[in-house]
Amino acid sequence: MAFKKYAAEHEEAKVDMTPMLDIIFIMLIFFIVTTSFVKPMGIDYNKPESAQKSRAKGDNVFITVSKTGLVTMEGRQVDVERITANIERKLAETPGAAVLIQADGETLHGTVVEVMDKVKEAGVHKISVTQSDE
Repeated sequence: MAFKKYAAEHEEAKVDMTPMLDIIFIMLIFFIVTTSFVKPMGIDYNKPESAQKSRAKGDNVFITVSKTGLVTMEGRQVDVERITANIERKLAETPGAAVLIQADGETLHGTVVEVMDKVKEAGVHKISVTQSDE
């Protein structure tokens, strides 16, 4: 009886890794066999060039509104009432142009909305409004 007690105390626990390795290798073989290495069939073709070229960056209209309410369009000061006429002129030159309104963070909302209304009156539906970092 003393011998069993002594043998049990010094017996170390061992983990048999063989079944786990067998399972891993079987899974590896399964995934290798079931993986498809076939290139999908299809026809290679060249797409024709678009008849309508994408708009250049210069085709868009940039309007800035300062915190004092000063409106500038493409680098020159513009009265809010004249925005519609200026945008209609720009649309005649480049149809489909988009408008970017860049307003200062302290600008009154009413001024920005008024500018947006004038742009919509000109027939532009692509309007983006951003806040300037100044």
